Amino acid sequence: MKLFRFLLALVVPPLGVFMTVGVGPTLVINILLTLLGWLPGSIHALWVVAKREEALNSGTY
Repeated sequence: MKLFRFLLALVVPPLGVFMTVGVGPTLVINILLTLLGWLPGSIHALWVVAKREEALNSGTY
């Protein structure tokens, strides 16, 4: 599932963020960044997915 979220974050950034954190301010930010261009949205989505995985692995989330 982790690989799937990373691939979604790369190909369709808002969907990757939605699958990771759900509906919230992070998703809205990602949608706005994606509207500005695919690259900013992808970078943000990859960062969100990576931070979420890091938090889950460390047990702080």
